Amino acid sequence: MHRLGKAFCALATGLVVSALLTPRAYAQSWPERPVRFIVSLGPGSGADIAARLIADKLTAKWKQPVVVENRPGGDAVIAITAMIGAKDDHVLLYTPTSSFTAHPFLMAKMPYDPNDLGPIARVSNTLVGFVVTPSLKIDTVKDFVAQVKAQPGKLNYSTATGMTDVIFDGYFKNAGLDITRVPYRDVVGPITDVSEGRIQAYVGALAIVQPHIQSGRVKLIAITNGQRAPTQKDTPTVAEAGFPEMTFDGLIGLFGPRNMPAAVRDQIAADVKEAVSDPAITARLTATGQVVSPGTGADFRKSMDEQSAKLGAIVKRLGIKPQ
Repeated sequence: MHRLGKAFCALATGLVVSALLTPRAYAQSWPERPVRFIVSLGPGSGADIAARLIADKLTAKWKQPVVVENRPGGDAVIAITAMIGAKDDHVLLYTPTSSFTAHPFLMAKMPYDPNDLGPIARVSNTLVGFVVTPSLKIDTVKDFVAQVKAQPGKLNYSTATGMTDVIFDGYFKNAGLDITRVPYRDVVGPITDVSEGRIQAYVGALAIVQPHIQSGRVKLIAITNGQRAPTQKDTPTVAEAGFPEMTFDGLIGLFGPRNMPAAVRDQIAADVKEAVSDPAITARLTATGQVVSPGTGADFRKSMDEQSAKLGAIVKRLGIKPQ
């Protein structure tokens, strides 16, 4: 009888624990320990700035530390595999989607399973600047293209992410222009080299290029987004400059493991939206070249699908094959 009583108590305890671990109950108790945001870009990038602002807000709300960990390099492969490999719903990925949207089109053998990335929350759209070294003495995208035509094989440029690589490489190849793209491990190196004239152009987030624009070390000739930047209202978009093929809108958000309960994802998305809706946070992100556009995981997935469709069309048109 004593053994039976113990068995009954164990069964009852198991049922209680199971009830407590339902998705809804777990969402209410999450996070149970410190949370890590793995950021695919280095310190000072737009994604890094936003991640740290949001992490501070969420630390206060969740009563658990939210730690930002930069893992730049490899077009986000390093950060993605770190998040997936952790197998922990307290380790999340904060990244521009353009870093890896191109992977399925360019990589014959993917180093990770894209289905392991579960979209949690859309956060913002990054404003992207097209800057050149002042030594070129040009003012427009048209001038830059003319310089490339006049000096085939002599000019170099770089871009910040995989998708911008494809868009700009695609444009130059389609136009028959001979210019070399120089890859970098991080997003800070190329802007330094443009400012010192080692490469001639860079396409990257305004958060990175803005201080160099203000100091006169680089010249901003266009914005790649569909709309002008609020902080650079006199600078045309690439479409306004006559090059709509170069149009690109950055997209940044938060991912988690694919098996994360929907209730937890929804709660995180709501908390992130609350954080970025703070006027002080909105103002800070706007000042660093971002447009706040919080959304759910479903909203994020839809925006990503639109980005992938555009990229896929470019890849198909150019006949680019995975390597």
